[in-house]
Amino acid sequence: MLRVFWFVALSNRKSLQLFLKTLRGFALKVATFNINNVNRRLDNLLAWLDAAEPDVVCLQELKARDHQFPATALANAGYGAVWRGEASWNGVAILAKGVEPVLTAEELPGDPEDTQARYIEAAVNGVVIASLYAPNGNPQPGPKFDYKLSWGERLIAHAAELFDSGVPVVLAGDYNIVPEPRDIYVTTSYRDNALVQPESREQFQRLLDQGWTDALRKKFPNETLYTFWDYMRNRWPRDAGLRLDHMLLSKQLVRKLVAAGIDREVRGEDGASDHAPVWIELKV
Repeated sequence: MLRVFWFVALSNRKSLQLFLKTLRGFALKVATFNINNVNRRLDNLLAWLDAAEPDVVCLQELKARDHQFPATALANAGYGAVWRGEASWNGVAILAKGVEPVLTAEELPGDPEDTQARYIEAAVNGVVIASLYAPNGNPQPGPKFDYKLSWGERLIAHAAELFDSGVPVVLAGDYNIVPEPRDIYVTTSYRDNALVQPESREQFQRLLDQGWTDALRKKFPNETLYTFWDYMRNRWPRDAGLRLDHMLLSKQLVRKLVAAGIDREVRGEDGASDHAPVWIELKV
């Protein structure tokens, strides 16, 4: 019987990966991916899902109304989903492999008049997952930057409640903040950009001060890390990138973090998003 099992496992890559995962304890792979138009890049997304095999995926910039979200195609790929769409801009979703995410929130509290689809939250396998797409804030100064900071204050307040709840939480997404100078290529062209302003960076630091752990920096404290390369000015071939996509962990998950990474090669594919997927593995 054991020989038969080994033959089946070794003859199927996915079966072997599942068996090895079972041997070392269940690892939950959570990813965030600003897909930059989910329908235009559906083939890219499905190819990455098949290759990377994440258990949970946070998507941003769907750029699709609710009824346009490709739920059937994703279900055929093995993923349940919750999503909140918006015409032309924004839009967030959470995918879960083999299960249906349990929706816990579909907006960021604090402003009932804010109708932009920038936040969604769900429970998956005992972990609360948030997918967020923070405002860009440009041009600054001005009303868009004011909205960015206001939205950031609401995120900080909600994050504090989640952190104090005692449940394991992952806050994942495109924060549209470059936390430190080392998180952007050497340039002066972004000097006035909202992504690098002291007010933006101060808000990100306040999240960390609450006790959240930046998963990428936990695993790569000294490396140069980029997750976004603009389409303009040949920035991908020049590796002129920024780190905008972050995964923050509550204290219950920090000791369970076993791996993290950026699937940089995805950015170089035909028709790619200008962001690369970021992922973590948690031993749960």
